[in-house]
Amino acid sequence: MTARHLWRGGLIAMAILAAIFVLIVGGSWWSIQSRIAAVSPDPTSAPLPLLMAPIADGPQAALLRHGRDLVIAGDCASCHVRKLDKPFEGGLGLKTPYGVIYSANLTGDAKAGIGGWSNGDFWRAMSHGIAPGNHHLYPAFPYNYFTAISRSDSDAMLAYLKTIPPSSYVPPRNLLPFPMGFRPVLIGWNMVFLKNARFVPDPARSPAWNQGAALVNGLGHCGACHTPMNLAGSPEQSRFLHGAVLNGWLAPDLTGNPRTGLGRWSEADIVTYLKTGRNMHANAAGPMGEVVSYSTSMMSDGSLAAIATYLKSLPASPSPAIARADPAAMRRGAAVFADTCTACHLSGGRGQPGYFPPLPGSAVAQQHDPAGLLQIILGGARTAPSPTRPSPLTMPSFAWKLGNQEAADVATYVRNSWGNAAPAVAAGEVAKVRKSSGFAAKMEER
Repeated sequence: MTARHLWRGGLIAMAILAAIFVLIVGGSWWSIQSRIAAVSPDPTSAPLPLLMAPIADGPQAALLRHGRDLVIAGDCASCHVRKLDKPFEGGLGLKTPYGVIYSANLTGDAKAGIGGWSNGDFWRAMSHGIAPGNHHLYPAFPYNYFTAISRSDSDAMLAYLKTIPPSSYVPPRNLLPFPMGFRPVLIGWNMVFLKNARFVPDPARSPAWNQGAALVNGLGHCGACHTPMNLAGSPEQSRFLHGAVLNGWLAPDLTGNPRTGLGRWSEADIVTYLKTGRNMHANAAGPMGEVVSYSTSMMSDGSLAAIATYLKSLPASPSPAIARADPAAMRRGAAVFADTCTACHLSGGRGQPGYFPPLPGSAVAQQHDPAGLLQIILGGARTAPSPTRPSPLTMPSFAWKLGNQEAADVATYVRNSWGNAAPAVAAGEVAKVRKSSGFAAKMEER
């Protein structure tokens, strides 16, 4: 065989491997994003009683309390609680376009759970994504963020998790086609995308800022949902925390943008939202509702204030110019709004802050991609309960009542009234959301 043949054969082999790799990392990307599609028993359940139970005094009390605080900050419950009366036994199906990944059993059971794991075992899983037996974990378990925590914090988390009543429940096997189900391919993903480094405080910043940065960029893994990803699963650092629409739900911009982000929110507004699931600007629902119920509502006021300090320091994302909406669509949308929305959001969209969010200045309404707003219009939303706000508030679904053009018109109206500005919505965009989320069509359109 000539050198030319060898060279051509090498190129072909490299092309095949590259194609397989793209499929692999693409699937891994969807796995990262899949946490928000968890089929939870009640996405807006009250905070988990187990996490609120007192820890008795004893030799390890301080360690266990610290570990529990870290488990809460990491929002472990949102993915690992399938049954509220069987906490952390796993088995929650995380849906991706490539199949289903089931969360692991984190109870103290020695066989089905992590009761038999050593501190080193848990540390390797948290920082490298590798479980005992050289078992590579999918980035649906966001170890690419957890790698920022310290070894002592990892040890404290394991100590607490081992106190959870053991369950012998074994989650189902993942439903992933080849090559996604072949775990060793994650070696390549880790080589390219895993940055194994602890969080290093910035001496030029305040202790509160550094604590908030560590929580947002590490254990809290906020970027897993709020930062756009490329098809290879790598966060687009140029759009860090600029927001994303994932499986229909909106993870909004967290920068200082006054329209799409937190520019109009004070630090106190952020703390109130994370503590109670609502404030004068917005209510937490859907996947963010789970984060509030299972995580931030139980965090200390100091930790929430630190998160707010860090988020308010982020520079604003860019605001592209917005074309003026079609006057005819605005008139039609105003009629739909008057008929359908004013009972709760009142005339002028002013709402009832703390109960029904006001629409003027709404960051959710003004995101460039309208899919998140359409998800709420068509599917409804339920505000998360929290210890201080135990009663959930519900917005009903209007998929049955509004046709695609009507939903598009009212979305356009909300996005471009009262000082709001966002791209107009087309009926085809509504149809796409309706299909992807499984919302039934209006009777006349069936």
